[in-house]
Amino acid sequence: MKKTTTNSRILHVFVVMSILFLVLIGYMSYFELRGKSSLMSNSYNRRLKAYEEGIIRGTIFDRDGEVLAITKIKNGVTTRSYPYKRLYSQVIGYSNDMLGKTLLEAQYNDTLLGLNALGVVGNTMSLITGEPKTGNNLILTIDHDLQTRARELIGDKRGAIVAINPKTGEILAMVSTPDYNPNESALDENWDYLTTDENSPLLPRAVLGLYPPGSTFKVVTAVAAIKKGLDDFQVEDTGSVVIDGKTFTNAGDKVYGTLDMISAMTVSSNVYFTTLSEKLGGRALVSTAEKAGINKKLNFDIPTSKSKINTKIKSDTELAATVIGQGKLLVTPLQMALICAGIANDGVIMKPYLVKSVSDRNGEILTTTFTKKLYRFTDAKTANQVTDMMVEVVKNGTGKRAAISGINVAGKTGTAQNEKSSQGGYDHAWFIGFAPADDPEIAIAVLLENQAEDGGQVAAPIARKLMNLWLNK
Repeated sequence: MKKTTTNSRILHVFVVMSILFLVLIGYMSYFELRGKSSLMSNSYNRRLKAYEEGIIRGTIFDRDGEVLAITKIKNGVTTRSYPYKRLYSQVIGYSNDMLGKTLLEAQYNDTLLGLNALGVVGNTMSLITGEPKTGNNLILTIDHDLQTRARELIGDKRGAIVAINPKTGEILAMVSTPDYNPNESALDENWDYLTTDENSPLLPRAVLGLYPPGSTFKVVTAVAAIKKGLDDFQVEDTGSVVIDGKTFTNAGDKVYGTLDMISAMTVSSNVYFTTLSEKLGGRALVSTAEKAGINKKLNFDIPTSKSKINTKIKSDTELAATVIGQGKLLVTPLQMALICAGIANDGVIMKPYLVKSVSDRNGEILTTTFTKKLYRFTDAKTANQVTDMMVEVVKNGTGKRAAISGINVAGKTGTAQNEKSSQGGYDHAWFIGFAPADDPEIAIAVLLENQAEDGGQVAAPIARKLMNLWLNK
């Protein structure tokens, strides 16, 4: 009996040791295949910091060679310098010995340090000159002139601007405000303020901010309705409509009379689109939104929030609210720029990117980002129908302030209620658009938080000036 008990204990120990051994093998395999590169490139890795002291971090340029971030050495002290201070803080982020790294500085840390595929840099000193090694450079898709103008136009307002080439996915400008000076002395001095200020100046609103899109979302609703054969649907707009006990009204309580989809988009009739929702149904709307990337994680050069739509819309009132960009619907400004770009590009959304190429210290190109289709949002015919509606919005409707002389501009305004609206605060102001409408070169989304004026009044003029600047470069 005693011998049996002893054998049983030995067997139990053997089983436990075998399990532990298998777990160890599994972990080591995972680390070798997936975890090692992440750990080696982590900006808080002490060993990596030791390596970094002997490396000149690569330079970051705009698309035309303008220096946006560079490493300087003075009296033997290495510092990361950002010549344009706050202008690129919400795209490039910062590299700080004490505070770590963010955004492009973090995501491309290994590239900027010149780490190889194994996560090591070898000897950090040149054997020939004895000087520190230099990492690789990033050439961005951003246009410095457009970025500068976008920042000037948004001024002291909170919000975001995203401009994109709809045919390639290149990000031409990306601004989020408020922003901050990422240079070491300014960052260290203002850190307590930056981390406690209620306006969240460290938040890159263009990619991480989530907002109700308001009436800009009506372009998605229109795509869904056309695909369901509702493009000839008409409504007698009397200024309000009651859906399942809830009253929906037009902005300013305006009455528009008989409307088809084009005229309803032109004047941004809430009555038309909420009435349309009863014919459309939640399944068609959600399916179309998801084809545009909502509810999907976006693989981008810097972290992004996932835009969200409720997949189980249960009530007619929730559906009515959602079709006009309210309800349980939240999007990033980047998401709305992509939707706009998809309509501009015959229904195809291209994969957005910020890093155009990587070069070595001598300027030789090591890698290049190629354009890639991300989503088939809709077919070309439907996209062109919605484009025609958006052209009417700018020519004769709520988006007139986005008009450019001699150029057809497509656009859609939006005014979105938010948590502060019900507390006596102002709504968010939106505009999305692209130009030229028949051969688009730029698509843009403008979001301004809590504005006293609507999207057509304050966001559309910003888009017009930026589109005009780009088209005349």
